[in-house]
Amino acid sequence: MTIPNFHGTVLTSADEGYDDARGGFQLAGWHRPELVAVASSASDVAAAVRYAATRDAAGRGLPVAVQNTGHGTPVPADGGLLIDVSGLTGVTVDPGSRTARAEAGARWRDVVREAAPHGLAGANGSAPSVGVVSYLLGGGISILGRTAGHASDHVRAIEVVTADGAERRVTAGSDPDLFWALRGGRANFGVVTAVEFDLFPLKRLYGGGLYFDAEHVPAVLATYREWSASVPDEMNSSVALVPLPDLPTVPAPLRGRHVAHVRIAYLGDADAGERLVAPLRGVAPRLVDNVREMPYSEIGSIHNEPDVPMGYHTTHALVGELPQHAVDALLRLTGPGGSDAPRIMEIRHLGGAMAKAPAVPSAVGHRDAAYFVAFLSPLAGGATADGVREFHDRLDAVVAPWKLGHALTFLYGTNATVENVRAAYEPDAYQRLVALKREYDPSNLFRLNHNIPPA
Repeated sequence: MTIPNFHGTVLTSADEGYDDARGGFQLAGWHRPELVAVASSASDVAAAVRYAATRDAAGRGLPVAVQNTGHGTPVPADGGLLIDVSGLTGVTVDPGSRTARAEAGARWRDVVREAAPHGLAGANGSAPSVGVVSYLLGGGISILGRTAGHASDHVRAIEVVTADGAERRVTAGSDPDLFWALRGGRANFGVVTAVEFDLFPLKRLYGGGLYFDAEHVPAVLATYREWSASVPDEMNSSVALVPLPDLPTVPAPLRGRHVAHVRIAYLGDADAGERLVAPLRGVAPRLVDNVREMPYSEIGSIHNEPDVPMGYHTTHALVGELPQHAVDALLRLTGPGGSDAPRIMEIRHLGGAMAKAPAVPSAVGHRDAAYFVAFLSPLAGGATADGVREFHDRLDAVVAPWKLGHALTFLYGTNATVENVRAAYEPDAYQRLVALKREYDPSNLFRLNHNIPPA
């Protein structure tokens, strides 16, 4: 199988390497594309898009999906063309202008590696293994978000292949409407091959994790809720309830325990950080306390998220407030003893710079959200998304009275419905996205994604 002017590898289900190319971090939603185009350059991406758009004499297009790491797979690419950009891993840093350029296959750990020696940082997420481009296009809830704002606010230029197969460099000055839509519209308007974005000075931060045992979880959550309401914008934090397995890979003090893990990333001096964190430390003895001054290069250790592919079902909500009785109800469902199956709940504190309008507007919605609340069920031992959905519906019902909408990058699998995608935006922004979709992709060639239909 060949694609005109395509110099990478084209795979069908009969070819060796097909399964490796279609797989990703999320094991619960495997792609089953008709073709996988493993791109070796931006020109390859353009050739693949042109082929997909005019695949047969009747002009019937082959729907296009794009994948790098596969962390946030929205819908399986069944029967379409999957463009694999994981080989486009270039990252360059310009210390003078404090900018970076990352190709479509780069991960945040690549940016951290290149930026840290210059004393610079990006508005990266909590997991360094996540892809840079898809994260930025979805808005990007950064581990430093209260201080830095949404990650997409720092994008300067986007290199994209649109539905006509043209390679474009899009900026606020060259294509203001498309630039607005790409920052928040994810993969609906083309295949992005590289992004240029701002960095900011950051050599060290005060950060790490506080781990509390099961008996202290209610007090930790109550204290965290009150504490987070008064901290400065330089303080970034979250708390997660995590049932940890009794395995040698888990640190001995945490093995087999249901813990509250408080994550801290403070962009200020260590003494001020110590004073701010003191009320949390005062709740109870910690199983582990590694909050300290650390180099930016170690930022991934704060959340310490797994880097091994897995299957999982998640739901989440952006909420305007989170009263204590709602926290208590969530705790009854997801806390120690709340469920026989392993469930993870996370509450991230938003606001700060994330609530402020960016210098260059984007499609990202719900900037007034105070917290991000997420629930994750690992799909192991025969568990399925259908089997855990009812439990997740109960969790959603608890936060429904304060729910503003969704964050696009956390809509996975069957939750990436047209209705839920619409709920990631303000109503007027969504209508503008629909109009721009009609202009740039009227046939909805890019529809195997968090889709915004053109009609």
